[in-house]
Amino acid sequence: MEKSRRGVQLAFSLLFGLWLPCCLTQTTPSNAASATPTPSPSPQSLGERLKVRLTGYPRKHNEGRVELFYKGEWGTICDDDFSISNANVLCRQLGFVSATGWTHSAKYGKGQGKIWLDNVLCNGGEKSIEFCKSRGWGNSDCTHDEDAGVVCKDERIPGFVDSNVIDAHVDENKVEEVRLRPVVVTAKKKLPVTEGVVEVKFKEGWVQICDVGWTIKNTRVVCGMLGFPHERKVNKNFYKLYLERQKNHFHIHSVACTGTEIHLAACPLEFNKPNATSTCEGGMAAVVSCMPGPLFMQNSGMKKKLKTSSNVRLKGGARLGEGRVEVLKDNEWGTVCDDRWNLQSASVVCRELGFGSAKEALTGARMGQGMGPIYMNEVKCLGQEKSIWNCPFKNISSEDCQHVEDAAVRCNIPYMGLENTIRLTGGRTRYEGRLEVLGSDSNGTESWGLICGENWSTTEAMVACRQLGLGYANQGLQETWYWDGSNVTEMVMSGVKCTGSEMSLTQCQHHKTVNCQKAAAKFSAGVICSETASDLILDAPLVQQTVYIEDRPLHMLYCAAEEDCLSKSAAKANWPYGHRRLLRFSSQIHNIGRADFKPKAGRHSWVWHACHGHYHSMNIFTHYDLLNANGTKVAEGHKASFCLEDSDCQEGVSKRYECANFGDQGITVGCWDLYRHDIDCQWIDITDVKPGNYIMQIVINPDHEVAESDFTNNAMKCNCKYDGHRIWFHNCHVGDAFSEEAERRFEKYPGQLNNQIS
Repeated sequence: MEKSRRGVQLAFSLLFGLWLPCCLTQTTPSNAASATPTPSPSPQSLGERLKVRLTGYPRKHNEGRVELFYKGEWGTICDDDFSISNANVLCRQLGFVSATGWTHSAKYGKGQGKIWLDNVLCNGGEKSIEFCKSRGWGNSDCTHDEDAGVVCKDERIPGFVDSNVIDAHVDENKVEEVRLRPVVVTAKKKLPVTEGVVEVKFKEGWVQICDVGWTIKNTRVVCGMLGFPHERKVNKNFYKLYLERQKNHFHIHSVACTGTEIHLAACPLEFNKPNATSTCEGGMAAVVSCMPGPLFMQNSGMKKKLKTSSNVRLKGGARLGEGRVEVLKDNEWGTVCDDRWNLQSASVVCRELGFGSAKEALTGARMGQGMGPIYMNEVKCLGQEKSIWNCPFKNISSEDCQHVEDAAVRCNIPYMGLENTIRLTGGRTRYEGRLEVLGSDSNGTESWGLICGENWSTTEAMVACRQLGLGYANQGLQETWYWDGSNVTEMVMSGVKCTGSEMSLTQCQHHKTVNCQKAAAKFSAGVICSETASDLILDAPLVQQTVYIEDRPLHMLYCAAEEDCLSKSAAKANWPYGHRRLLRFSSQIHNIGRADFKPKAGRHSWVWHACHGHYHSMNIFTHYDLLNANGTKVAEGHKASFCLEDSDCQEGVSKRYECANFGDQGITVGCWDLYRHDIDCQWIDITDVKPGNYIMQIVINPDHEVAESDFTNNAMKCNCKYDGHRIWFHNCHVGDAFSEEAERRFEKYPGQLNNQIS
């Protein structure tokens, strides 16, 4: 939720809403100096139509930075007081039916030259932006950091005649695709390409850039947009002889980047005149060399030397190099508020994590909401900083930001070609199917083959979906015989075991020699992928606040015994006499992901439990364990998903799941399921536990039965002290909420205190 930065927009009177072009006169200097917005007529209003164009990066044909052609010069519009009404006027001028949004803070890069208009106030019905109120032409108190952009609805006005066409050579001078062409060509091309001649796409081919005046700042921008965090000096002499023999076509003869741009298109560029693409006097084709991040480094020795940031991370992203930005402070991870969040700040985060510059700076918790503290607000990086922690920012108060405003990024990553070595066949959509991988036989001949489905799970499917570029794994399939795939029948991979973080299946453990007990064609691995996934996380403070001990009579525990919610020694008790000692607490499970959490099994296979009068939709939904200093379980509990539903939701989110009357079970995004401490089985039976110090551990969805975007936050731990009569929990936290150092200290806790007690 972007806070308003400029105050309330002024209301238009009916009088100004009815101004006609014939009544407009040139704004006088005294009017232009006034801060009060007035109509901004121009010479074009009396003759030719005002030229408008969209430019910048990242840009599509229907979105970009707004530029106006006035007095023979292109200039921008400041974002002060900008509104959707302004955007509607501009989009119609460009031939689109309306606007769907607008952008501030130079989202599409900073423009050059004049800022023609400021404090523009349209009512939405004007024929041209020049008929809206403003400070007057060329009168602005802004910098290009405040350049406005628009996003137009991708629907053209019927019969629109574009008299707003800019010169042909300007259209041709769009720089969108950039690549490095290596000079040394080997039989097997090594990826990623980190060094070579810079080339830009032009018409049907690729052309070069003249390196006269080329600086390391230009190199930094090129490396960043190709997915590399750092630039290196290049040995020009090595390339000179080679390039002199080549017929080079120079399209750009001057580049003047500041080093903070996220794309070459955002830098000031000078193009060769038409038909003069072969001149580069006193220079040669620009060559750059980039340093890849640790994930993409081929040299294992160098990989160890290169370390990425230990106090910044990305969470909740479906693909490599994207996610919610989280930062570490006082040994606890927290998020960043999206106020003033822009591409410069996002690029600093991307580079410090070993990626290139940022493709997108995402706001409004687009990568899911965090649960912990929010540490930063109004981050204002210049783009050269080594870390986001080096950028100016405001500290947060609870009134400033909520997790619905968590900032996220999508970073440029190097092209690795991993998606070309894997494919899906036979599925109903492109997101599902039987997996086939490209392998080589002993003669080096490449062919497609199958993966053995034995022990194939959601974890391996996560890696496959990521490699395919299809997001998250919804399901890992061990049998795919029911899908008509290609004619591939040979098994080429078996015993695949992944951690879930790998970039490709070849990085996972697997058998050196294929060993599959089942018929390949019938029992080969498959996946169902999804762009979104749920993400469950426990409210750790609530567990700590609600814990207590209850001695419950056995005659009140018949149902619990039937559902296996008591320890094994309960079977030997003298029923119905005696009691069990129960460690009770509440658990509140939030879905902070981007898809609803729903049981894997359909309702036709849910099991009715008459004792409590409810259906079980999952065999095991949560594990509750009490661990000693050695990590050994001294007591355990488990909870079948007897009723997954929305107990409550955050403001603006409606409940969708309710267990009553055999209703749908699940947890909606932005909602939580509360299991109160007084519900059956919401406990651990500690009747046989001796006094001492323990670790309490809760794991949600322990068997990964339902796909989630992040399994690292499914466990919660607490330090636990039990004196035989009372119990205390402290340091309760989600498994990935602390730094590694704090987690190591936490895990030493039981042994240290046991030694102190003894």
